[in-house]
Amino acid sequence: MDTTFFILSKVVQFCIEPFNWVIVFIVFSLLFLKLRKPHLCRRFLFFALFDILIVGWLPSSEVFLRVLEDSVPQVNIAQLNVDNMGGIIILGGAIEGGEIAADRGEISIYTSAERVTKAFELIRKYPNLPLIFSGFSGRLSPKGISEADAFKQLIIEQGISEKSVHYENQSRNTYENGLFIKPMVQALEIKGEGGISQPWLLITSASHMYRSLKIFQKLGMDVIPVSVDYQTANSLKWGAFDLEEGIQNWNRLNHELIGLIAYWITGKL
Repeated sequence: MDTTFFILSKVVQFCIEPFNWVIVFIVFSLLFLKLRKPHLCRRFLFFALFDILIVGWLPSSEVFLRVLEDSVPQVNIAQLNVDNMGGIIILGGAIEGGEIAADRGEISIYTSAERVTKAFELIRKYPNLPLIFSGFSGRLSPKGISEADAFKQLIIEQGISEKSVHYENQSRNTYENGLFIKPMVQALEIKGEGGISQPWLLITSASHMYRSLKIFQKLGMDVIPVSVDYQTANSLKWGAFDLEEGIQNWNRLNHELIGLIAYWITGKL
């Protein structure tokens, strides 16, 4: 059931990505051109152009993305008492494992790199706190090494001690992150290395934090949100047009929208 849910969510997300519809509109315009229906050809070309303009005009995506990023208030870590924290959780999504890492021997970090840099910062600041990195792959057909294994390689390359670092390398989505992390946290409590009875710092992208927080709470885990990787400012860039950034914003937005709806329907939120 979870595998079917995972595959279906990927398919639905692909179908509602605004820029993917540009290809559909162009295909229809070519079809009607071949059928010698120029008025329909022009109409679908107009749809394709309008789609490109909407995706590239940044406020169209920023206005919704900002709502997601602001849905969970920022937490000042400096004001927290480390003695009352169970540990640190970092969710995957910023690291490329897969074939490239396996073939090239180098780990690539994507636009959500702040998840990794914040983790390194907290590991150095709180070396005695246990840290759990969670992530296998979000791809339908994963190959090569997992995100967790890639993070482990980064830890070694950065010369950071691994004594308090733990890895969860089976999860494919946010719900599985929480599902597989919970028993690890319970096991650490038995060993006296933090536990389920204490709040854990949860590191993920700001747009992803609301869904992550709700899932961990649903699973009975107390977490303190540490949002990173903000993509919007306090004001919108009304005159900005950037097709690449717009595609990325819409991708993040649709990913979270599909996740929230799907998890709500299946009772995971």
